[in-house]
Amino acid sequence: MSAPTDILPLEVIDKTINQPVWIILQSNREFTGTLIGFDDFVNVIVEDAKEWIVNEDQNELVMEHKGRMLLSGNNIVMLVPGGKKDI
Repeated sequence: MSAPTDILPLEVIDKTINQPVWIILQSNREFTGTLIGFDDFVNVIVEDAKEWIVNEDQNELVMEHKGRMLLSGNNIVMLVPGGKKDI
């Protein structure tokens, strides 16, 4: 029987580079896009991001950001590899 492999959170994020992500901020704003890179503070660079505001009733697309965008790791509550599934 093999021992379980220890996987660190930054390893999961590293494997998500160039893949779709869903990022939720403390302000109830959400971003979907392609993860380009990150640092040790989990400041992330997302390409072609779509910004969403989430209400109880619906998700509302606010803006599409072309190019690259930097999101501060201090404001990120959750980063989901694979993107948002209910869009």
